[in-house]
Amino acid sequence: METINLEDLFEAKLAKNEMIEPKDWMPENYRKHLIRQISQHAHSEIVGMLPEGNWITRAPSLRAKLILLAKVQDEGGHGLYLYTAAESLGITREEMLDALLTGKAKYSSIFNYPTLSWADVGAIGWLVDGAAIMNQVMLQRSSYGPYSRAMVRICKEESFHQRQGYEIMTQLSFGTSEQKEMAQDALNRWWYPTLMMFGPPDVESPNSENAIKWRIKRETNDQLRQRFINQTAIQVEYLGLVAPDKNLKWNEKKQGYDYSDPDWNEFKSVIKGNGICNKDRLLSRNNSHKNGEWVREAAIAYGKKQEQESKAA
Repeated sequence: METINLEDLFEAKLAKNEMIEPKDWMPENYRKHLIRQISQHAHSEIVGMLPEGNWITRAPSLRAKLILLAKVQDEGGHGLYLYTAAESLGITREEMLDALLTGKAKYSSIFNYPTLSWADVGAIGWLVDGAAIMNQVMLQRSSYGPYSRAMVRICKEESFHQRQGYEIMTQLSFGTSEQKEMAQDALNRWWYPTLMMFGPPDVESPNSENAIKWRIKRETNDQLRQRFINQTAIQVEYLGLVAPDKNLKWNEKKQGYDYSDPDWNEFKSVIKGNGICNKDRLLSRNNSHKNGEWVREAAIAYGKKQEQESKAA
């Protein structure tokens, strides 16, 4: 009887662009990589609710408030989809949340910057969600089935978020001089942190090689960053704003923009917990988790009651 080599079977599926499903055999390092990436993605969605949630009560119109409420609610849903996908790899929701709340797990560095004006809400939608879409569209073809399928709906909703942000920036840029100044200030502060979202340069990224090899990701950090800049530089020009990068210039030879790298020392510092809002973000999440304890307890008690009644029937 011929012995089936499970690793060869795994590699053959990847080669044929077939999905790896929860019940399939997978290398332990592949499973660990996915847990780290998907759970950190989920954490980013949940923590990402905080900077914009800060402006719900101060939105400039009822329409703006309703749209922002819908967006923040979407982010909570994205976290739910992603935690569920990660659970299919054998980790519990409690373990993931504990890692977030104790600071052991990372989330996107971008959410450790403050939202100082309404223009920041626009900049987050336009730049941050624009970068997220650039990252996440390829994840719809991720080799892990539950992750891939979760990204389909997430990307559709992120597209709405990006349009919402760009609409705000358009209104401000073509508004009064004071409004345009707000838009420019937001662009100045969010430009480089957004470029950091794609991760460190490929030569310094410890996880990119395996992510590409296992087809979890389809493009590298630098490829995605370049594409984002090529797309966004045109939008900056249309808005009549100026990117805070003197080296941003079209390069005909490479058919892309030359640009200045972000301050990678700042990136590393924020990742280590030294960003402007790191401590506030974790404190907010811990307070919310504690304040919601009674809801979790009630849900568990209700579930047990339903189970008992079902058995008794």
